[in-house]
Amino acid sequence: MLCDAVVSSQSTPAASPNRSFSPAPRRSVQLGPSTLPRRPGLAPRTSSLSPSSFGPSLDRVPAAVRLPNGTSLKHELGSAPVEDVTDPFEVLKGILGSVTAGNGEGTDVVSKQSVERPPVPAESIDFDGLSLEDFANRALGTEGDDVAPATVGIPVVEDFETEKEKFEDLHKSILACDEVLRSVETYLTSFRADLAAVSSEIEHLQDRSTQLNNKLENRKAVEKVLGPEVGAIVIPPAVVRKITEGTMDDGWVKALEELDKRSRIVEAKTKEAKDVKAAQDVRPFVEDVSTKAVERIRDHVVAQIKALRSPNTNAQVIQQNALLRYRNVFGFLSSRQPQLAEEISQAYINTMRWYYSSHFVRYKLALDKLSLYTIDQTDAIALDPASKRSAKSGNAYAIFSIGRRGDILRSSNDGALPSSAAEDDKTMHYLEVPFRAFNLALVDNASAEYSFLTEFFTAQPFQATNRKFTDVFTPTFQLGHDLLRHLIDTTLDALGVLLCVRLTQHSAFELQRRKVPAMDAYINATSMLLWPRFQQIIDAHCDSIRKLAASLPGKPAGSALALTASPANTQSTAPHPLTQRFANFTQGILSLSSEAGDDEPVSHSLGRLRAEFEAFLVRLSKGIADARKRERLMYNNYSLVCTILGDTEGKMAEELKRHFVDRRDALNVDV
Repeated sequence: MLCDAVVSSQSTPAASPNRSFSPAPRRSVQLGPSTLPRRPGLAPRTSSLSPSSFGPSLDRVPAAVRLPNGTSLKHELGSAPVEDVTDPFEVLKGILGSVTAGNGEGTDVVSKQSVERPPVPAESIDFDGLSLEDFANRALGTEGDDVAPATVGIPVVEDFETEKEKFEDLHKSILACDEVLRSVETYLTSFRADLAAVSSEIEHLQDRSTQLNNKLENRKAVEKVLGPEVGAIVIPPAVVRKITEGTMDDGWVKALEELDKRSRIVEAKTKEAKDVKAAQDVRPFVEDVSTKAVERIRDHVVAQIKALRSPNTNAQVIQQNALLRYRNVFGFLSSRQPQLAEEISQAYINTMRWYYSSHFVRYKLALDKLSLYTIDQTDAIALDPASKRSAKSGNAYAIFSIGRRGDILRSSNDGALPSSAAEDDKTMHYLEVPFRAFNLALVDNASAEYSFLTEFFTAQPFQATNRKFTDVFTPTFQLGHDLLRHLIDTTLDALGVLLCVRLTQHSAFELQRRKVPAMDAYINATSMLLWPRFQQIIDAHCDSIRKLAASLPGKPAGSALALTASPANTQSTAPHPLTQRFANFTQGILSLSSEAGDDEPVSHSLGRLRAEFEAFLVRLSKGIADARKRERLMYNNYSLVCTILGDTEGKMAEELKRHFVDRRDALNVDV
């Protein structure tokens, strides 16, 4: 049917003038999965495109437009220049419209009069190798002799002839659509290829990421095992720079401690006989840095020792600020260079021996300038004070009374007497004053020095520290003993000597509290000087009492009843002056021995002195003929002793008071 052929021609593009027509039936252009080349590994995509899918704007797209890869089709189609091409649907509408308007009465007239439409449109039309124009001419009967005469004069054919230009426009539109479809096909092919390349790159990146993750996990596992080992061996550059070039401060000490820790680890690795390459490589470097640190420590310590030799230098300030502050550095030096450390230690000992010796010599000379009471053989307890030389001024002080002398044991002033104050002091003092001043200064300095030696020479054993301390203070201890001998060798001041004993004991307790056992030898030697001298003084007093008793007659005699030859005192029952001195002297010794034990020489010495005194009273009472007066004399003397000893505390005091009370109460005397 001609009408069906016309309709079918809308979906069948005409052959271009440059190519021959194929007699085979042609189908409408359809872009689908089968028309596009497939790439391996990519899922095929389905796409069905036809000219009718582009709508009325299809004729605005030029036929020769080709889209480059990677561009937007929508953008290219919208921005391409539009040629003046008639819309194919308008052309088709004009053709159909001319058919319906053939006789001016309607479509049914032509259809019914000419040809009936088949129920189903033909899928293809056989053009017999003719072009669309030849085929149309043949249908109109204008070409060839075999054209059916029945078709001539049909209005449809005439209308087709008149609408020939419109069909040509339709043909051009179809060609333009074909070009657009080819551009779309090229674009989609390029896009698909790019998408496949991107997919392949993504897969490659995924594989690469998996490999990197595996390497990272492996490195983390290795670092977890080797990290602490490497960190323990490697010395940071900042530590090396600080040790070799930095100033010696707290940061320098910390850097040295870090170096010491790393070096110990390297030594341990080496001693374990493990073939650790890192330890072998680091060891020479560690030794070089350690050698440099030893040199700097040596220079620093030697410089401080030289500073100690400067005049008017406070050794404790240098010890605390310059040496003890860096006490760990000397231990590092001792571990690396023991011989050098010993030489430096000996240099320090020699310097401090000179330092303390020179300072205490000057201090002793200052104490020697103090004015002291002289108590010698003429001050024995049984001698008459009136018989002393006038130059002695024996009545100016009471040498047998403790008075306020015991306050020196309870003094809250723990500071030693300054040498300048000792040189300018013009008051009179007893021998315990310079003794206390010297020993207070000695204990303070010895405690500080022992503490320094213990803290600074930490790497040395306890016995080595004690030997160093003894070497430093041996000359100073000798000065202390010389001063003590000068004070007690010729004196009969038993109370002063006993006060020195108690001061020595207090010093021993203080040294125990400060944990300075190295001075025990000095304390023991001091006690060995004091106790024998105390007993010698007591013996001297006993001898004087014994001599006085021996001078008394064994029977009543007026001239021998008293220390004086005055007849007025011949029958007197008043206490003898010796009783007053004995009671005061005994009370002073007991007050200084309130906390003493039975093992001290005081108890034995007081026993001998008491026995001599009682023998003297018995000898004195024999000079009175009247028995009642004789008992009264004994009673009065014992009562005076009991009165003076009444407020004295202590175990020995209680025993002695009970003894004299019993002696007094045993006498048959009416009170």
